[in-house]
Amino acid sequence: MATSKRDYYEVLGVSRTATDDEIRRAFRRLAFDYHPDRNKSADAGDRFKEINEAYEVLQNADKRATYDRFGHAATDSAFNGGFGGFNGFGGFDDIFDTFFGRTTTAGRRPRAQRGADLRTDIEIEFEQAIFGVKKDMEVAKHELCATCSGTGIEPGTQPETCPRCGGSGELRRAHQSIFGQFVNVSICDQCRGEGRVVRTPCGTCRGTGQTPVTKHLELDVPAGIDDGTQIRLTGEGEPPDRARGGRVPGDLYVVVHAPMQKRIQWEGYDLVMRRQGHDLLLDVPLNVAQAALGDELSIPTLEGMVDVKVPAGTQYGKVFRVKGKGVPHLRENRRGDMQVRVHVMVPNELTKEQKELLRKLDASFRKTENAQAKSIFDKVKEAFGV
Repeated sequence: MATSKRDYYEVLGVSRTATDDEIRRAFRRLAFDYHPDRNKSADAGDRFKEINEAYEVLQNADKRATYDRFGHAATDSAFNGGFGGFNGFGGFDDIFDTFFGRTTTAGRRPRAQRGADLRTDIEIEFEQAIFGVKKDMEVAKHELCATCSGTGIEPGTQPETCPRCGGSGELRRAHQSIFGQFVNVSICDQCRGEGRVVRTPCGTCRGTGQTPVTKHLELDVPAGIDDGTQIRLTGEGEPPDRARGGRVPGDLYVVVHAPMQKRIQWEGYDLVMRRQGHDLLLDVPLNVAQAALGDELSIPTLEGMVDVKVPAGTQYGKVFRVKGKGVPHLRENRRGDMQVRVHVMVPNELTKEQKELLRKLDASFRKTENAQAKSIFDKVKEAFGV
């Protein structure tokens, strides 16, 4: 069966005098072109196996010398068990990972991870959300152990090479298939893929490399922030696992909660100031006389009182804008407005004098209305020649 195989140099497309670099480059190009995940042609799997087998032999100086002398006959068991398939790799995916950096299976050695992210919530006041504030806060987290610098190893001691995997961090098990011999790779269950075993863990952190702390931070809350906004503090999360090669800490996400309205007292009334986008909305009451005759009101804002002129004949729901007294824009140097909306109030109780005055006013209104109605009726008769 071995004599039916193509020449390994022909498979890789190189000469018999090719250098190791030329063989490596040829393999990388062909393995990339024929990997079954990329090439969906029917013979891609067979070609990929053939390429792998050729490279397994030609990249090893001893195996290459034996192959140059005996050809495919060297794969016979008489020659020290032949070349033994792909003993240096864990199958197609392991070869592809070796040259192209792809992680595919759960059996790969774990890579260094950044520290975990944390989340905390804080509450601020209505005005603080609008004008900004520096907020002191405490966060329960971990920091690298000061005794062992995060290694988890007692100072003065060294970890030992894992006796189960010999320091590779991987366990390999060979098996035969219709394509030849393959090697399954899994993480060593004794050292968890680290290749070393800590016999004397740090007494301070008990080998974890981290100690619990309560860290004090000052959060700069920007002006105009909305309720539920999330602020990221880079590097203030959990520390990295240095025992596994981690170097970058996680981040801290602070969720800011702020009320969207505030109750204020104004001339004996209990009013509510609300955020509406970048504007502040305030409903204020007017009596009938103020609405009819007009008035000048002293309106409360978050920065003091401002005067608002109400013209005569103001109707219910009329809105007056006070420029620049609203909510700042987070990314622009400008602010929204204060919207003052008036509500004309009808009194529930009247004195005798007020009732008499209103009766006289009502009579005056009726005369005016009748006169206007009569005038309109006369104009209609004239138009029709009646």
